[in-house]
Amino acid sequence: MIRSWRNLSTLAAFRPCAQYPARSASFSTSSAARANRAIVYTQVGHPAINLRTYTFPTLPLPSPGSVNIRYRLSPINPSDLNVIEGAYPVQPDPDMLLSPDGDLFVPGNEGLAEVTAVGDGVQSLSVGDWIVVAKQQSGTWVSARTVRAEDVVKLPKGDVSEASAATITVNPPTAYNMLREFVDLKEGDWIIQNGANSAVGQAVIQIAARRGINTINLVRNRDDFEELEKRLKALGATHVLTYDDLVARRQFSKQVKEWTEGAPVRLMLNCIGGENVTKMMKVLGLDAHLVTYGAMAREPISIPASPLIFKGLVVRGFWQSRWYETHGRKDREELMRAIINLRLKEPDHEIVTIPGGLDDEEAGQLVRATIRRVSEGTVGKKILWRIEEPAD
Repeated sequence: MIRSWRNLSTLAAFRPCAQYPARSASFSTSSAARANRAIVYTQVGHPAINLRTYTFPTLPLPSPGSVNIRYRLSPINPSDLNVIEGAYPVQPDPDMLLSPDGDLFVPGNEGLAEVTAVGDGVQSLSVGDWIVVAKQQSGTWVSARTVRAEDVVKLPKGDVSEASAATITVNPPTAYNMLREFVDLKEGDWIIQNGANSAVGQAVIQIAARRGINTINLVRNRDDFEELEKRLKALGATHVLTYDDLVARRQFSKQVKEWTEGAPVRLMLNCIGGENVTKMMKVLGLDAHLVTYGAMAREPISIPASPLIFKGLVVRGFWQSRWYETHGRKDREELMRAIINLRLKEPDHEIVTIPGGLDDEEAGQLVRATIRRVSEGTVGKKILWRIEEPAD
């Protein structure tokens, strides 16, 4: 059942955006003054049904401490779709409302933008700088908007591609921080992960390989497994297996011991959930950490008492959004620099441009058709929006 955001008891009190004057909500306009466009929704539900596009006025000059930005590329992440569905623990910030009278929420938690105007008191940013917004639910599926300078992280323009920069604030930091914050991994150590072909999984493989850390990587069985195995090994994976290999648990444990030559597997990263997690735990060494950062299977994890009691297993969770909440701008900038310096492989991607020549109804049809492709699993690449300013 679709529910209006107004009816969600957990939604904070409505606070209009001062930069947009009150007006009647509409998904279509022909006013030449309305020079920006956003992908929006008004109520939770299926993204392929609820998403629309909305054209709105040129931004006024930024207020003190703020900057105007124009988004160059904004990715579609699974969590973005979960937010639109109402199935994610974070809801849109009322400050991100596009219109005070229309309840227009802008999805998107990640994207590369360029500074177009700087407000008084902002010293660290200039027009033309490439930036990312390290703030939850910042509403990135939009051509332009005004943001607080303190929420912005400047990127070294020219040192990173557009696609890499647009996808730098969620998946690579998740991989980077999980490999640092739980276990003091050394060169030659071993870790194991599921969902190894996911964006985070591939980043884990690359970062671990650069540090000399060995990875055992599990993926779903598929017809092109050998091709996938080659791709992951080219990124630096030590071993690649399917979940079918977990069936014979004793054989799997024996194989891992042979690979590690008896060295302990010190860290396990889980983004899937379900019974396979329990099977993977069998190969963990003493005082290992099991870190969960996703639940793609939407199945619970069963933790037997034995590894907790006799092996000292530590079970933790990780959420990159919470990391941003507890770390200031300096830490965020250092994190971005560290990831850029790693020179990770640019994600396989497809850019979907929303042409400025389309009206809002035509643009909305393109958006919904793209989301249907993503939801049906017919796209094997990361989809990045390029939202052009509407034509006069």
